[in-house]
Order: sequence, then structure tokens, then C-alpha cells
Amino acid sequence: MVDNKQKETTILENWVSQFSDEMFSWAFHKTSSKETAEDLVQETFLAAFHKIASFEGKSQPKTWLFSILNNKIIDYYRIAARTTKKNFSITEDSGFQLSNDIFTEDGCWKNTDINPLWNQDEELLDNADFNLILQQCMEELPPKWNLAITSKYLSEKNTDQICKDLEMTTSNYWQVTHRAKLLMKKCLEKKWI
Repeated sequence: MVDNKQKETTILENWVSQFSDEMFSWAFHKTSSKETAEDLVQETFLAAFHKIASFEGKSQPKTWLFSILNNKIIDYYRIAARTTKKNFSITEDSGFQLSNDIFTEDGCWKNTDINPLWNQDEELLDNADFNLILQQCMEELPPKWNLAITSKYLSEKNTDQICKDLEMTTSNYWQVTHRAKLLMKKCLEKKWI
């Protein structure tokens, strides 16, 4: 029994040495918080240690660890969304207001001029300063809205999986992504121009 625990500890120590930097980078990319990323990586290794006996080697250790980490990230956003759900933030209210403001009272689109900023999208994505502002605008989104957008456009998950991860209906998901994109657009227009 002691030999098995020692062997498992040694295996986990090797994994920490091999994968902790990559896991931290991924968690930081997903949360934009150094402290949160560090906590999530620690929680991942702790969970892996408790489940290491059940690791059958059917996948690579890195794949298994990243799977645990991704679940920890999803749990982090679920908890954050539940916390902010009780007290809607100004950002969420702004998203609802923006969504409502694009239609007339009879449900027709309001005539809005397109900002010339959006006619140069390919050039903008090559601009490091624009990408920094884009990242800042994404970080300002409510956590659940941010995860919906990053899951769809950066992780390229399908809608069913995103809805399952975020515990929301498909129609709610489309409303959230629509409002999040409107907030992103408004944020970019204010900060970039």
C-alpha cells in the first residue's frame, strides 16, 4: 500500500514538472487572472492526485490533466455566474439595454449607421494594440457571457456543449451571445476610436 502511494506521488510530481507551465498558461488565458489560474492548476493537481489510481492510461497524462483543468475552469465560471446572477451588474443591464435599443417599439430594426471601424476587420486583427483592447473588452464582460463567447469563437465548441457547460437553454445562449457581441462592439468603438 505504501509503495503504491509513493509511486503515485512520484508520478504526480513528474506531471507537475512537465505540465504545470502549460496548464497555468491555459488557465490564465481562460480567466485573465494570475491568482485564479494558479488556484485552478493547484485544484487540478489535487483532483488528479485523488483520482490517480483510476487513471488507466487510455489517454496521455497531459490530455487527462487538461480535461480536469477544463472542468475546473467551467466550474469557476459557473460559480461566478451564480454569484453575479443574484446582483446583475451594470454591464449586464447595459447588454439588455443595447439589445432593446436596436429595435423600434413595433419590433423593426432601427436604422443605424455602421461605424467605418468595422470595414477594416482583417487589418484590425493584425494590429497588436487593437487585439489588446479586444482582450480588455472581453475581460469586462460578465463571466458567463465571456465564457459563452470564448467557448464559441476561441474554443470552437458546439452550441449543445456550451449550453451544457453553462447550464442554459439554447435560446438563452443565443440571447447571451447576441448581447455580449453588442457590448463588445460598443466597448471597442469607445476604446479604439
